[in-house]
Amino acid sequence: MPKKPLFSYQTRIRFHETDSAGRLFFAHQLKLAHDAYEAFLEASGLPLAVIVREKPYDLPIVHTESDYLAPLFAGDPIRIDLTVDRIGRSSFVLSYELYDRHQQNVGRAQTVHVSVDSVTGKKIPLPDEVRRILE
Repeated sequence: MPKKPLFSYQTRIRFHETDSAGRLFFAHQLKLAHDAYEAFLEASGLPLAVIVREKPYDLPIVHTESDYLAPLFAGDPIRIDLTVDRIGRSSFVLSYELYDRHQQNVGRAQTVHVSVDSVTGKKIPLPDEVRRILE
């Protein structure tokens, strides 16, 4: 049984996100997933801009994967559901499911994030404020 999404993000496919065939360019699927991640952080009260500018840690993505299941075209509305797959000591894994206007699953992606010290770049335990919004 699929997990209940932690967050849902809605947007439209923009013309500049398509390829010469008019379909969503495959790499933009990860961009859309990241847009959903940023919107989730913002809605949770911990905007990515605040993390980057003010926090003593960063949450870089160290691995991604993506499956392109059906084409999307400029102007198509989409919903991206974000779920947490795993929370570790210093990392977490997010999954993204993309749905078209007919609620058909048209893509999926996954990102692995690691908590690092923003000065040294060394891995550190996941900050409590991050763990709280993921749980």
